Amino acid sequence: MMVWWRLYSRLRCSQQLVRLSCLQLRNYSSCDGAARSVRNRKGNNIILMGSPGAGKTTVGRILAGMLDKPVKDIDNDHLESHWGIPVAEQLSRLGPEGFLEAEGEAVMNFTADNCVISLTGSNPMHHRAMEHISTLADNCVISLTGSNPMHHRAMEHISTLGTVVFLDVPSADILHRLEVMKVNRIVGQGAGMDMADILRYRQQFYEGQYDIRVLCGNNESAEDIARKVQEVLTWHQDSNKYISTRQSDKKQESRTFSEVVLEGLAPDGGLYVPKKGLRRLRDSEWGRLVQCSYQERALRILEQCIPHAEVHPSVLKNMVQTAYAQDRFSTDGVVPLVQLNDNQHVMELFHGPTASFKDLALQLMPQFYAEFSRRRSEGRDQHRSLILVATSGDTGGAVLDGFSRLPEPLQKYVAVMVLYPEDGISPIQKAQMTTNQAGNVHVVGVQSDFDFCQSTVKSIFKQLSGSADESSSGPYHPQYGVHLSAANSINWGRLLPQVVYHASAYLDLVKQGTITMGQEVDICIPTGNFGNILGAVYAKRMGIPFKRFICASNQNNVLTDFLNTGCYDLRHRRLHQTMSPSIDILVSSNLERFLHLLTDDGGLTADMFHLLEQRKLFKVTNQMLSQLQEDFCADWCHEEDCAKTIQTIFQSNGYLLDPHTAVAKTVADRFSANDRATLLASTAHYCKFAPDVLTALGRSLPTNSPVALFQALQELKPCPSLHGQLSKDIQRPRRHQTVLDTDRSQIVAEMESFMGSYFGK
Repeated sequence: MMVWWRLYSRLRCSQQLVRLSCLQLRNYSSCDGAARSVRNRKGNNIILMGSPGAGKTTVGRILAGMLDKPVKDIDNDHLESHWGIPVAEQLSRLGPEGFLEAEGEAVMNFTADNCVISLTGSNPMHHRAMEHISTLADNCVISLTGSNPMHHRAMEHISTLGTVVFLDVPSADILHRLEVMKVNRIVGQGAGMDMADILRYRQQFYEGQYDIRVLCGNNESAEDIARKVQEVLTWHQDSNKYISTRQSDKKQESRTFSEVVLEGLAPDGGLYVPKKGLRRLRDSEWGRLVQCSYQERALRILEQCIPHAEVHPSVLKNMVQTAYAQDRFSTDGVVPLVQLNDNQHVMELFHGPTASFKDLALQLMPQFYAEFSRRRSEGRDQHRSLILVATSGDTGGAVLDGFSRLPEPLQKYVAVMVLYPEDGISPIQKAQMTTNQAGNVHVVGVQSDFDFCQSTVKSIFKQLSGSADESSSGPYHPQYGVHLSAANSINWGRLLPQVVYHASAYLDLVKQGTITMGQEVDICIPTGNFGNILGAVYAKRMGIPFKRFICASNQNNVLTDFLNTGCYDLRHRRLHQTMSPSIDILVSSNLERFLHLLTDDGGLTADMFHLLEQRKLFKVTNQMLSQLQEDFCADWCHEEDCAKTIQTIFQSNGYLLDPHTAVAKTVADRFSANDRATLLASTAHYCKFAPDVLTALGRSLPTNSPVALFQALQELKPCPSLHGQLSKDIQRPRRHQTVLDTDRSQIVAEMESFMGSYFGK
C-alpha cells in the first residue's frame, strides 16, 4: 500500500468544483487522426495514460528505473519552485481558468532531456504549453494525468511524442484507492456525480487514444504493472513480422500484417504465421475480460495480436463494432452458449448473416483488406484486387456477404470470385451463393470436389507470384493490373478472428459459474481444413486452458488417421460426399500452420508438404506424434451415427443440431470426461442442411426447393428457431449460372473474363 500511498499523496484535488463545461471537454472520435498519428509519430517516448489513481506516476518511476532514465515531475520539480507556492494554493488563488493560463505560461519555461516527465492534470489544456512540451525531449517515459485525454488538442500534441500506453486498471481498485486517500473530487466531476460516475464518463476519453492497452489485474502491484508494461512494449516492437511456414531461413525478409492480409498465400506456397507467435496473457488479464461483451473481448484480444502501427486501436474498435453489430448478428451475445447436458456446452457460432461460424471472421477480415487496400492506393493508382476463394460450402457465402457489405467506394476495386463443387454442397448453400446480388462478386460451380477447387486456387497463386508489381510481392496479374488474394483460412487475417470466439466461449463458462478462471476444459470441433481447431490452438497459446482438442471427422477421416498414427496418407483415398459437406476435405491446409507451430522448422514443414504434393504421403517423427497426442485426440463417425445423434438430441430436448455439430457431438461422447466441461463447436445452422436434417428425423422431403424445406423445418418448432436472414436469402432470384468442367484452364479463363469485365483492361 505504501507505493500507492506515494502516488495518492501527489494526486491533485481541490474542494473547488471544476465543472465539465469549464474545461471544454470534447470526445476524441477521429479514428483516422489517431491512425495517422501512429504513422507520423516522431518521438520515441513512452507515454503512460490512465484514470486518476491508475498509478501512472508510480509506475512511470519504476519503469524509468528499469529503462535507466531520470524523472522530472512538473508539479513538484517545476511549478512550485517557479511560483514559490504550493500548486493547491495557486489553484485556490486564481481559480480554474486563471490557473490554466498561469500553469501554461510556467510550462513554457520548462526544459528537460532524456528523462521521465510526469505532466500535471491541466498541462494539456494549455495549447502553447503543450506545443512547447512536445519539442522538449525524446526517448523518455511520460506519465499523463487522468484528465489529459479529455482535451482533444492536447492529446493530438501528446500523441506525437511517442507510444501511448493505457494503464487499464479495474475501476474497483481505483475507487478503493481514492477512498483510502479520502479523495472525493477530481477534475471534471460535476454536481451530483459520484466518483464511479466520473470514472465511467472518463473511460470514453481513454478509449481510442492509446496505442497499447495494458490490462492490469485486480490488486496488481505497481512493480508488476511496470514489468507488464515493459513486456508488452518489447513484444510490440517485434510483433509486426510474419514468415512463411516453408521459410527455412528466419533471417530472410519477413512480411507485415497488412502485407500478409493482402497477399494471402506466401510466394513459396506456404502459409503466413507470426514470427514470434502470439503474446501469452496472464490469468489476471483474461480475468479482466470475463464481464466484457463479445465486442469488448474481441477488441482487447485482437489488440494483443495486431500491431498498433498497422491497425490503430481506435480504427480496430470501429471495425469490431461494425463486424459484430446487431444488424449482422441476430443475438446480443454474438456467440451464446447452450448447455446440452451436464458437461457439454454448445457454442452457437451460426448467428451471423450467412448462418456459419465463418461469419465471425469474414465480417471483420474484409474491413482489414479494404483498409490496407485504401492505404496502398494513397498517392498511386488504385490497388485493385480479386479475392479468389474455394469453398466447401460455408466459406463462399460468408466471403460474398462480408465483401459485399464494404462501402461502395471500396467495392469498385475489390472483387470476389468463388469456386464451389457443383454437387458437393447443400441446395441451400448453393442458393445462398448463387443468388447474391452484389455487383462485385462472381460465383462459379465446378464439376469436381473441394480439394480440386482449393488446389486450383493455390496453383493460380503460385503461378502469378512471380509477377508482383512494386506495391506487393503477392500474386499479381499484369495484364489486368489486379492483385490476387485469398479470404479462406489460408489467409492469416481470416484465421486470427477465430481465436476470439474460442477464448470468449471459455470466458463465458467462467462468467456463468460453470468453471473458475484457470480450470481446464476440453473442446470438440468438426474439422476439415483444420482452421477452426487451429484457432483454438492459438487461443491456448495465448493462455486459455484448453486441455484436449477433440478433432471430429466424418468418413473423410484422414485427420483422424494422422493424429492417431502420425501418417498423412492420401494414396488410396477418395473423397466421400456426406451430409456434413463443409468437412468433406482430404487436404487440410491449416495443418501446415500447426506443424510449423509445433516444430518451428520451416525447412521440415516444406519437406513434409512437398512430399504430400508429390507422393500423396508424409510421416512425422515419433517425437512429433507424442507432442501431437499430448493435446489432441481424434475420431470419426459414420453417416448413420451422425443421423442418429440428430434424432436423439431433438427427441430428448427439442434442440436441433446441424450435421457438422452432430459429428462433433458423436465423437465428443467417446472422449467424455466426467470431471471436465466440454465445449462443442456448432459451426452451422441446421437450416443450411435441411434435406439431411429432415431425413435424419424421419420426415419425408416435400421437394428440394429451399423455401419448402424451410417450411417443413418450421413445422418442427425446433430450438434454436429458423435463421431469419437465411430465410430471406433463399427467396432471392438466382443470378449466377456458370458451371465449369474439371479443367484448370477453364477456371483461369473464367477468372480473366471476370477481371476484364469488372476492372477493364
